[in-house]
Amino acid sequence: LHMATDKQVKLEQNEFYQPTEADKELTGFVVDHCQRWRDYRDVNFLPDWLEYERIFRGQWAAEDKTRESERSRLITPALQQAVESKQAEISEAVFGRGEFFDIVDDRTDADKGDIALVRQQMHEDFKFSKVKKALDDIILLGELYGTGIGEITVEERTVMSPSTQPIPGTAMAAIGVSEQKKFMVQLHPINCRNFLIDPNARDIESSLGVAIEEYVPYYKIVQGMVDGTYRKVGITPSYNDMDLEPVQEISPKQDDKVRVIRYYGLVPKEYLEELQKKDGEEIVDLFPEGSMAEDYQDMVEAIVIIADDQWLLKAEENPYMMKDRPIVAYQADSMPGRFWGRGTAEKGYNMQKAIDAQIRSHLDSLALTTSPMMAMDATRLPRGAKYDVRPGKNLLVNGNPNEIMMPFKFGTTDPQNFQTAQNFQAMLLQATGTIDSTAMPGQVAAGEASGAGLSMALSGLMKKNKRTLINFQEDFLIPFITKSAYRFMQFDPDRYPVQDFVFLPVSTLGMVAREYEQQQMMGLMSTLGAESPIVPLLLQGVIQGSSISNREEIVAGLQQMSQPDPMQQQMQQLAMATAQAALQKTQAEAAKAMAEAQKAGAQAQAIPVETQIKAVEAANKPQGADPFTQVEKIANLALKEADIMSNERIAMLQTATKMQ
Repeated sequence: LHMATDKQVKLEQNEFYQPTEADKELTGFVVDHCQRWRDYRDVNFLPDWLEYERIFRGQWAAEDKTRESERSRLITPALQQAVESKQAEISEAVFGRGEFFDIVDDRTDADKGDIALVRQQMHEDFKFSKVKKALDDIILLGELYGTGIGEITVEERTVMSPSTQPIPGTAMAAIGVSEQKKFMVQLHPINCRNFLIDPNARDIESSLGVAIEEYVPYYKIVQGMVDGTYRKVGITPSYNDMDLEPVQEISPKQDDKVRVIRYYGLVPKEYLEELQKKDGEEIVDLFPEGSMAEDYQDMVEAIVIIADDQWLLKAEENPYMMKDRPIVAYQADSMPGRFWGRGTAEKGYNMQKAIDAQIRSHLDSLALTTSPMMAMDATRLPRGAKYDVRPGKNLLVNGNPNEIMMPFKFGTTDPQNFQTAQNFQAMLLQATGTIDSTAMPGQVAAGEASGAGLSMALSGLMKKNKRTLINFQEDFLIPFITKSAYRFMQFDPDRYPVQDFVFLPVSTLGMVAREYEQQQMMGLMSTLGAESPIVPLLLQGVIQGSSISNREEIVAGLQQMSQPDPMQQQMQQLAMATAQAALQKTQAEAAKAMAEAQKAGAQAQAIPVETQIKAVEAANKPQGADPFTQVEKIANLALKEADIMSNERIAMLQTATKMQ
């Protein structure tokens, strides 16, 4: 074995690892189970998956004919559009707001700064590892095959960056490159054709094990042997299965490849290490030797890597602290009771075949109705002549051409073929639950594109997308982030403290649903008017739902504008205090006027009694007194009483006026 490195390392034959009997048993256990799982998958799903891929890529194959006499090889893009539209909707819902997850700290934790630091570090590390790109590819594979699968790997990589360091004792600086070790958690999309799982399982954790089989470059195997990751075995490049290729090719490259199986699951413990017998402990076999259950009585989680179904490259117990399997998967559309889901390609397959059959028959008919054909008398044609028809060609015949040659035509092509194909395309969009935003009004009944018909169409679309989004978040996104956090805590504890975090996905509406929602919010703003206090809140919602790059700055500006001015707030408080003081003064004056009115009333009640007493006394005076003087006194008392009553009425009127 040779590998092109700087040191030109060469592995000698005597350095090869000699497999033991336990290694052969472990290899046979894994390979046997993988073979049975592969047979089940290939019989039930592989032919359909291969056809879905050909339709999506627009590649024709002889087995995809809709009838034996079919000559056209055209593949219409209806299903391609449906898959891409659904994938774009889910991707926009997941990554629409930039960051696609959040971390919630314990309520009893008083220090909230640690959770913000961990969140920021995970976002930066995921950007460095290009996790968003991997998630986007997995969503596409999920819509195409029905199941999205990803493999979580850990790697310590040397990161190089330009740097400048001062030279001691001089005023000069050295310019060079600095190296830094960086721990990375990566996510790799896995094609369903490269994945094996127990048919009895419904998810990753309930399966006996899962396996990924694919072709690996030969130099990576040799590098793993050199650095100690793999055992040094006498392996050579080999190629024997085209179904494991990432895409279907006519002539795939077959050099410098090795087929590798990476198995994550339960294996008999005795295959990994010899059983340690404790002193004085009696070993009792639960199952007799040779029984079917003997291999399953003592199982342990392990990672096993096998090349070419015979070379055991690596076998160890699960090294992760949570003993979880580094595989995450979700169903694009739920199929209860089984692991494999249903994707957009499967939903629209029948209508895609109908559209292709209609268009291909139309093109085959055009070949007969538009191409010139001639019927000729073969007995009156010159021997050896070629009678193809083209402009400017002279045809030689023995006799009258009108009697020997005659144009031949089958008729005209039915122009309704395209209309029928469009109807099939509408059925495909209905089956897949997708709709093009540019042609949205055309998908709704005539006369209802701007009313209830559009709302009903979009409501069904959003419901179907939410179901897929929930599957992706619950079965894939949250488990992936959680397992990645465990890897960071285990292998990079200096940057990630070991804590029990809660991860929440941050999702939004899809593109079509978002456009429809924003139209509703803008219509509501125009109805309320600019002076309504609810308009700023609706405007913030429109900005937050948009895709502009500086939406956070705009939202912060709107929130700052909605806050009251401190000077204006002080002026309002001063005006309120002044108005309150004036009201208190008015109330005091009204109370004073009321008291004066009550006093005047009491005096008015007392004066008539005094006047009567004086009148009685004057009447009882001796007869010799002057009568005129007595009459004058009585008149003066009456006038005084009338004046007091008048003053009392004026006081009451003034009090009533001040109270108003």
